Amino acid sequence: MKDWNDIKSHDSWEIFKVMGEFVEGFERLSKIGPCVSIFGSARTHPDNNYYKIAEELAYQLTQNKFGVITGGGPGIMEAGNKGAKRGGGKSVGLNILLPFEQQPNEYIDNDKSINFDYFFVRKVMFMKYAQGFIVLPGGFGTLDEMFEALTLIQTHKSGKFPVILIGKKFWSGLITWIKDVLLTEEKNISEEDMRLIKVVDTTDEAVKHINDFYNKYHLKPNF
Repeated sequence: MKDWNDIKSHDSWEIFKVMGEFVEGFERLSKIGPCVSIFGSARTHPDNNYYKIAEELAYQLTQNKFGVITGGGPGIMEAGNKGAKRGGGKSVGLNILLPFEQQPNEYIDNDKSINFDYFFVRKVMFMKYAQGFIVLPGGFGTLDEMFEALTLIQTHKSGKFPVILIGKKFWSGLITWIKDVLLTEEKNISEEDMRLIKVVDTTDEAVKHINDFYNKYHLKPNF
């Protein structure tokens, strides 16, 4: 059994590894320009309609002068990078190192692929350097990233930016629960908080919402 003091000493040295990931992320992502983060399941196959939507979405974003940031892996992430590559735009992949699971997909720009050991460092990069979040159907990781963004905006720890969910059928149960339980029954959020979320069905709606938002607000890092 390890001595407790040895464990605490190891924790102290690990700070430098965390710092290294932050420094690399800040230095490389601060140069990429306006981007939109696309989230969704790593398990979505290329023949799935949401994969096709994510690819077309990323393509349209590049035609509107936005680069695309994804988690760098397969599924919806791959679709996002594939669409950005097809559109000739910036294709960024923030890959997380997981045993036997995720490898960077082939559509990330060679100079814009970054590997992370720590989920929390990776999430900071998603939040800080994206001018919008577009969330397609996914699992726990996708929900974690979505609620992280909403929490930061709600608490004013981040500047306001668009959070868009694609797939009304997929998201309807969650949105109904948020309205009926969190807002109405328990009053744990406000009516204003509901306006932080935009639910759409098409890529055109999603891109229009982002363009409309930035016709009113300046593009800048979120915090």
